[in-house]
Amino acid sequence: MTIQRTDAANGLSLYSHAAHMSSAGIIREYSTSFGMATRLLGRQIRPHIENIYGLVRIADEVVDGAAAAAGLDVDAQRALLDALEVETETTLQTGYSTNLTVHSFAVTARSVGFGAELTRPFFASMRRDLDPAGFTVDEVSDYIYGSAEVIGLMCLNAFLAGVPCDSDQRARLESGARRLGSAFQKINFLRDLRADWHDLGRNYFPHIDPDRLTETQKLDLVADIEADLDAAAAVIPELPQNCRVAVDAAHGLFAALTQRLRATPAADLLAARIRVPNAGKLAIVIAATMHGRAR
Repeated sequence: MTIQRTDAANGLSLYSHAAHMSSAGIIREYSTSFGMATRLLGRQIRPHIENIYGLVRIADEVVDGAAAAAGLDVDAQRALLDALEVETETTLQTGYSTNLTVHSFAVTARSVGFGAELTRPFFASMRRDLDPAGFTVDEVSDYIYGSAEVIGLMCLNAFLAGVPCDSDQRARLESGARRLGSAFQKINFLRDLRADWHDLGRNYFPHIDPDRLTETQKLDLVADIEADLDAAAAVIPELPQNCRVAVDAAHGLFAALTQRLRATPAADLLAARIRVPNAGKLAIVIAATMHGRAR
């Protein structure tokens, strides 16, 4: 087999494009809601968000999915996660990896201006999922920051790349990005209560027994999520137009899920995973699109 040679610049560009297509395929396979919202992004921003999601998803599969299904024990999963973090940090410095997902992530990180200050907390939270010890309140806060809030900050860096933004506005947007990421994670904690507790032995709610979750406790958790969603919604209008509709749609999808969690009896959360039907998701995306056009 003969492989056509290209000059170095074109070769790296082609390789980076192939790496991005790999990450774009991951989001299509794994996420209906996030994938729908991502398609509303501007064409220049969308690849960056797909590249971020690709690495996040692969790391999550190491600790929560495919690795265990393949028969790897916790020690093997931890070794893989450590190796993935080392490869990620190395590629943030060099700009090249044989791992397509890591390569595409690093292309985005180097382009929009973030690095290990966000990836290290992320990997720390992923590693925490391999620790059977229970969470304290402070540990859950740190976990949410690393597993979700930093992803919001990564995406915000992509949204604001090349966009004039003073320090006060940036601080507001960063706070909103963190609150939105926090809300998304807390929603997942509640809707995945059965799988996390019964299948994985994890409890992200200190001082609450998932088997005896009361309606009052559930409503307190939902109110906390709604406070995060409200804080995030307040700054969405300040985002650039080419990402605002997508973020609004993502917010709407998770707000609808939160409403369903509020309406579901606490005891039923251990029986089934709450979802928004595809028709409902489509309606939310269409509404966000129309709202964006009306601005």
